[in-house]
Amino acid sequence: MRKFVLYSLLTLLPLSVEAAQLTDTPTAPTQPAAIVGSKPQPRKTDANIFGHVIIAATGEHLPYATVAIKGTTIGCAADGTGHYNINNIPEGEHTLVVSAVGYRTVEHPFKAVANQSQEINFTLDEEATLVDEVVVSATRNETNRRLTSTVVNVASTKLFEGTASSNLSEAMNFQSGLRVENTCGNCGAPQLRINGLEGQYSQILLDSRPIFSSLAGVYGLDLMPVAMVERVEVIRGGGSALFGSSAIGGVVNIITKDPVRNALSLSNTTNIMEDGTPDINTSLGGAFVSDDYKMGAYVFGQIKSRGGYDRNDDGFTDITKLRSETVGFRAYYKTSAHSRLSAEYHHIHEYRRGGDNLDEAPHMAMICEQLDHNIDGGGLRFDLFPNNRHRFNAYASAQGINRSSYFGTDMNPDAYGTTRDFTIVGGAQYTFNYKLGLPAELTTGVEYNYNKLNDYYIATERRLIQQTSTIGLFAQNEWKSEKFNALIGFRLDKHNLIRKPIFSPRVTLRYSPIEQVGLRLSYSSGYRAPQAYNEDLHIDALNHTVSLIQLADDLRPEFSHSFSASADCYHTFGKVQANLMLEGFYTILDDVFTLEKIGEDADGNILKERRNASGAKIGGISAELKVGIPDIFDVQLGYTFQRSLYDTPEQWTDALDPQRRMFRAPDHYGYLTSNFFITRDLYATLFGTFTGPMLVQHNAYSVDGVDFGDSEVMTESFWDFGFKVAYTFRLTNIINLEVNAGIKNIFDSYQRDIDVGAGRDSAYIYGPALPRTYFVGLKFYL
Repeated sequence: MRKFVLYSLLTLLPLSVEAAQLTDTPTAPTQPAAIVGSKPQPRKTDANIFGHVIIAATGEHLPYATVAIKGTTIGCAADGTGHYNINNIPEGEHTLVVSAVGYRTVEHPFKAVANQSQEINFTLDEEATLVDEVVVSATRNETNRRLTSTVVNVASTKLFEGTASSNLSEAMNFQSGLRVENTCGNCGAPQLRINGLEGQYSQILLDSRPIFSSLAGVYGLDLMPVAMVERVEVIRGGGSALFGSSAIGGVVNIITKDPVRNALSLSNTTNIMEDGTPDINTSLGGAFVSDDYKMGAYVFGQIKSRGGYDRNDDGFTDITKLRSETVGFRAYYKTSAHSRLSAEYHHIHEYRRGGDNLDEAPHMAMICEQLDHNIDGGGLRFDLFPNNRHRFNAYASAQGINRSSYFGTDMNPDAYGTTRDFTIVGGAQYTFNYKLGLPAELTTGVEYNYNKLNDYYIATERRLIQQTSTIGLFAQNEWKSEKFNALIGFRLDKHNLIRKPIFSPRVTLRYSPIEQVGLRLSYSSGYRAPQAYNEDLHIDALNHTVSLIQLADDLRPEFSHSFSASADCYHTFGKVQANLMLEGFYTILDDVFTLEKIGEDADGNILKERRNASGAKIGGISAELKVGIPDIFDVQLGYTFQRSLYDTPEQWTDALDPQRRMFRAPDHYGYLTSNFFITRDLYATLFGTFTGPMLVQHNAYSVDGVDFGDSEVMTESFWDFGFKVAYTFRLTNIINLEVNAGIKNIFDSYQRDIDVGAGRDSAYIYGPALPRTYFVGLKFYL
């Protein structure tokens, strides 16, 4: 499979090089670089515009900026010399929008006149703090991040490259209120925590579609290579009013790459852990766009190979052995000047194994957790926007997962299992722009979500068959202006496992007394259905046996109410651009889900039950600072203080007193990312995270025949910092080669009390995901 993926993608290389060379050729105004519009106009208007885009600070031309006519599919990318040309534009009044990553977007009105060519030139200001990004997660519509009434955090390609991340689980630590941690020393299951809440409280979306099922969520962030991701948008707090069930603590929206211009990228990053264990990542991506910009496709592939890492030399892995191959594409076809059809497909194969005797059959090991995933998913979307007042889209997405697994101890020959999972999502959305006092935007829609899960574990003959379906109706109205935004919305869901429909309201406000200050207030709600979630499908190896999770017969839905208030301040001190945001958050959980040990089954396996507790409250404050001078440096840092407490003490084991504190929820944590542009071709990054002490469960374990009971441990603090240095060789006008190197976890800050031997508790794992790791990389791009 690996050879097939690489061969298939590399055969596209000559075509991409030739296409890129064409786009880099300077073009005279009368020789169009792009004739845009998805099908021939009824009449050739010969109404044309042309011009160039330059950088304000230097006066140099800016290559590959996006130039588009607002409210249509008409647009192009500037060529390698910073020039653009659009021909046969429909007659009438239009607005031209010019944007580029790292620059402030500019809009310019113009009138297209038949048989007339106009020169329209643009000057873009660089932006070190990236506050004017376009986001879609705040309202399900494209919105300027600064003007939205909801706080949206964005992790972009710049972050992925600056932190040398190969997948999303490595990159998502560098956002306010977010932490990614490993929850199993055998299989390496990652978990994204938003404001201290466990991973199953967050809804993971792919291009705004909830196709990440409970099974996909177990290893979801590890499965998503950054080669296919344009950016990740994160909303903290309940999001069920927009995205339905499971968006109880936050929403993570993974936006895949869209083809904008002809381009090609081939990269490799080789990581070597402190004991010599390798982690090798190779990715290839190519964007191919037709000369008339009517069709385009982005094709990607990634291969990852990582050895198993044993921190304490006891013969059992503490970081999982892993192999994965990913291939896919995202494409579009412009059916007219006001409509577009998009398609996306991805195939992911991943094999992971932890324990001992990694080269033997699973049942020849004292501990083995082995999983082999094959995932195929994709979707279609049709967008129609006949004018600036009406927009409509319809979509359908699906994803299927086949998983073979082994979760066993003491050479158990029966600990194999199989899992089949299928998810389908379909819906439609209509947006109407009107004016009622203030300009307003009404959005309504319907969405259907279906999932079927069949999980079979041979050792206990446990078979979990779960079918869930949800039909949701949503509506929201937003009044907006430069100074004031007010949004009121709701979603009504009928879940097949819940007797009554669920009503999820949402209210957000934004007020800017001056242009440099944004004040926000919000209330949102969320819910989780009484069904199996990602953690319930994972089996831990504990003290020569395994731990199984079952659902209580009377399990009720869990609800959240999230409140937040924030102040966003922007200011420029000469050349220095700065952005400071302070946010307070408070979440109330009703009928909160908890896990409690209830005994053992007939085979001696530990049983845990998912039950409802009375409730919980999570509150805190986050501060985030961005500061920089374009082309010289930029720094972003954030810190969060919070408390996560159950309303009444909860008991997870009979061996200990009940506990009010939520586990794995530190009271304070933060992050830092920074980029230093030493010369045009040389830059360096410094990045890191800090995690304060937290309370962690330690299940019963044994060492050399001595048994230890259940306990609770307050961990130490961790500083996990790294750096990267990169230099770009400009081989030709369009072909570049970047060479980079660096270190992750410089101080080798790593858990010091990992259990040893076959009687260990595999869930007793915390702290940084990697030990001190050295890396070198090459990136060829054009």
